[in-house]
Amino acid sequence: MGVAELSTSYTKTTTRFHSSQLSLSSASSRFSDHFRRSFRPILRTRNATISCSVASDQVQTQIPVQAESPKGKSECYGVFCLTYDLRAEEETKSWKKLINIAVSGAAGMISNHLLFKLASGEVFGPNQLIALRLLGSERSIEALEGVAMELEDSLFPLLREVSIGINPYEVFQDAEWALLIGAKPRGPGMERADLLDINGQIFAEQGKALNAVASRNVKVIVVGIPCNTNALICLKNAPNIPANNFHALTWLDENRAKCQLALKAGVFYDQVSNMTIWGNHSTTQVPDFLNARINGLPVKEVIKDHKLLEEEFTEKVQKRGGVLIQKWGRSSAASTAVSIVDAIKSLVTPTPEGDWFSSGVYTNGNPYGIAEDIVFSMPCRSKGVAFCDLPQDTMLPGEM
Repeated sequence: MGVAELSTSYTKTTTRFHSSQLSLSSASSRFSDHFRRSFRPILRTRNATISCSVASDQVQTQIPVQAESPKGKSECYGVFCLTYDLRAEEETKSWKKLINIAVSGAAGMISNHLLFKLASGEVFGPNQLIALRLLGSERSIEALEGVAMELEDSLFPLLREVSIGINPYEVFQDAEWALLIGAKPRGPGMERADLLDINGQIFAEQGKALNAVASRNVKVIVVGIPCNTNALICLKNAPNIPANNFHALTWLDENRAKCQLALKAGVFYDQVSNMTIWGNHSTTQVPDFLNARINGLPVKEVIKDHKLLEEEFTEKVQKRGGVLIQKWGRSSAASTAVSIVDAIKSLVTPTPEGDWFSSGVYTNGNPYGIAEDIVFSMPCRSKGVAFCDLPQDTMLPGEM
């Protein structure tokens, strides 16, 4: 396997990869480790830039590493020489052009479920090549290396690059999707408001990084809680990116609401449509059964116990996450990963006629009379180009 060395101002030792062994350097060296599916040599750079190639003026001339031109033949290993020739395959009609997906909190439990769904083609389709850019922290860098190793060992044919780092200005370079999962987690007895001070700082910095180095059309899904506030902080720090490109995840709440309605109606959950989560991903949210439908009928025509809808249903959805934490000792991970997949698919796939989905979006210009200049979950439709249209044929429920 190709061997390359990386040196930075804080690197103490080098990391080498061999087909028979893995030698890990000190933690300071791991900050800049870069895993590539194409197995291109990693050049010595002062800032450990994460990119497909490194310009000649970034290379320290005193380091005796012979780096080939970005246009030259890439260094590969075994079967990757035969099946992972990215440049050649991009010129065919077999694959869609590679997209860069940045994921923060990539060593966490949610990402542990999500990354393999992304790499498998489940999210963007069976012919969409992807590069994963994984953001961790100084404390999680070793775990992030393990994530990258598992992705390598899984041999996903659509996954062409995996890179890791702790600097968002490097990891977010040219990102076309940014899935911002990393945040201080909610523990037992904690409300989302308790996390605002800590996580607000994280998302302000990530917004600045996206604004500086990401694609101008990057789509951002904020998962770290409180996600509505974090999304607003992030977009306010990214003035060069359209505000309607930012979404706060409320698909998990929508899925929970659909499940509860299906249980009460005695039907499978795919018969529940037009579900809206109004407000925040919190205990103040309003799961809207007034506009929802079951088998095409208004919910109140199918579920006759209106008191159950107005009290038990709403409270169950609002407090579902807290109950799960009490039972399991940690917040939901697998179901959150599934809801992120649902959210992405809902943006890149045309919404079925007459239906909609929920997403926390920037409220300026909304038709519902919701206060402007906040991020608020409301009904959305997509034409398949990753932008939301707000349907006019719905109304705010009385609880609002």
